[in-house]
Amino acid sequence: MKKAVIIPSFKAEHTLAGVIDTLPDGIAREGAVFIVNDASPDETGKVADQLAEKHGHVTALHHAKNRGYGGALKTGMRAAYDAGWEIMIIVHSDGQYAPDMAIRLCEPIERGETEIVQGSRMLGGGARQGGMPLTRYLPNKVLTTFENLVVGTRMAEFHSGYMVYSRKLLERVPFEELQDNYNFDAEMIIMAHLAGIRCAEIPIPTRYDDEVSSLSPIPYGLNVLRMMGRFVAGHYRSLLDTHTAADQAA
Repeated sequence: MKKAVIIPSFKAEHTLAGVIDTLPDGIAREGAVFIVNDASPDETGKVADQLAEKHGHVTALHHAKNRGYGGALKTGMRAAYDAGWEIMIIVHSDGQYAPDMAIRLCEPIERGETEIVQGSRMLGGGARQGGMPLTRYLPNKVLTTFENLVVGTRMAEFHSGYMVYSRKLLERVPFEELQDNYNFDAEMIIMAHLAGIRCAEIPIPTRYDDEVSSLSPIPYGLNVLRMMGRFVAGHYRSLLDTHTAADQAA
């Protein structure tokens, strides 16, 4: 199946080239990479353009205004979808989520087992082995427990950003109606669940270093709680039903 890598990028001038270099060789030979510069204030956009000029399989996309993590994903996924790619792999620009595992994470979709895959830091102990701070590890576990109870899933975690989506999934769920913040991936898991599709989980190694994350834990946690409130209120079910009805009427 034709694979495209989506790299949402913000303040990634020092790490972006390394991520491209460590992607599996199969991506360069047979796939594509869409770098989305989310109006980064540093040289991320310049680096993205240089990489696109150097590598024929790389395309650089630029936001005039910052749209957030989810907004960057929507831009990259829409571009990949419109170009005809069948599998969209989300790889972060800081290299935290082992870019070399990108093709491995596609296997459950290629075997026809699911339409969505998560590279999980919690399975296999990757989070703690990779140095995830307790200040992130414990809230992750607590929030995931709450999300599983509310949504009715059994995820080891809801908060890994190493995700793989199939073209079929993008057709079945209204991904462009979801939030532009870091909750986008969790919302995709919810939408897939409501559509009767289980998210496959594969253990991944992780790496934490001294670089400062753009994710603020307290606002993120509050947004997760708001997301759960939307779920209980039927927001996501309504989005899916409206999208399904529109497809059937088309």
